[in-house]
Amino acid sequence: MSNYVYIATSIDGYIADRNDGIDWLETVPNPDQKDLGFYDFLNRVDAIVMGRNTYETVLGFGGEWPYPKPVFVCSTTLKTIPESLEDKVFLIKGTAEDITRTLDRRGYTNLYIDGGKTIQGFLQADLIDELILSKIPVLLGGGTPLFGVLPGHLEFELLSSKTYLNQIVSLRYRRRRG
Repeated sequence: MSNYVYIATSIDGYIADRNDGIDWLETVPNPDQKDLGFYDFLNRVDAIVMGRNTYETVLGFGGEWPYPKPVFVCSTTLKTIPESLEDKVFLIKGTAEDITRTLDRRGYTNLYIDGGKTIQGFLQADLIDELILSKIPVLLGGGTPLFGVLPGHLEFELLSSKTYLNQIVSLRYRRRRG
């Protein structure tokens, strides 16, 4: 099983501002609505594991559910999913190791891990195989950091870097093991 992160951060490493806002993600104009590599990435994964906060943020956007893959929402407090999403979204709980084992037994081999706390939990358990970080050219000076405390160093190697819209830099790293 492989676990992947695909996320945008500010230059200073935040995924949300001090008010939990993400409006800053749209500071780079994209008038033609060009795909910045996300749909190619989604084609590489079987399922998405996201935290409750991320799930609720996506729900707050309104409109059609944006994910074509099964989404497993990590939560100990949510009890139900809206009826319209019952065949698309599933609740799951446990440690990163528990979730990985459960989904592996269900036949999922490539997981997209999304949401700050969820990503941090998988990093703490050393269960992230690849990071794709898209740096948005803004300094937030505070907010929700992508990375938290780790039990030790985790080494990654740079696989590629791409620039989108002449401003966003996407860095693709693979976990260096052994």
